[in-house]
Amino acid sequence: MKIKRIFVAGLVILLAGTFGFAYGKDAALETSGAKAAARSMVIKAEEFVKANGKEAAIEEFNKPEGQFVKGSFYVFAYDLKGTIIAQPVSPSLLGKNMMNEADSQGKLFRKEIIEKAKSKGQGWVTYKHVNPTTKKETTKSTYYKKVGDIIIACGAY
Repeated sequence: MKIKRIFVAGLVILLAGTFGFAYGKDAALETSGAKAAARSMVIKAEEFVKANGKEAAIEEFNKPEGQFVKGSFYVFAYDLKGTIIAQPVSPSLLGKNMMNEADSQGKLFRKEIIEKAKSKGQGWVTYKHVNPTTKKETTKSTYYKKVGDIIIACGAY
């Protein structure tokens, strides 16, 4: 009887470990897939700027139904001083300097994006933000890239 219990316990642990590993692997792929999609949107936006010019790109980035809005993924852009020049989901922010606006945890993430874009050209910044699809605050990682005198960004939830 004791051997049977040990065998069953071992089997349960083995199965739990297997399913836990598989679930963790899927969750990691989902997160990395979202980040890959955000990065891809920024690269596509950069190509659009280079092919069509900054003014045409900003106009396209600001279209709520445009090619740079895909569900919770959308391209937004800042000038080098932190003023929003493209924001298709929250157009009321256009023209507003956001450099010193913090997230709910007090992090000046936009300032970080601007400073890092100027010094490193591109990268990731993580902060708290309300997901426009779910309307709930969650962690958001934004990929940004300096293209000429603008900073193009797209976040992944």
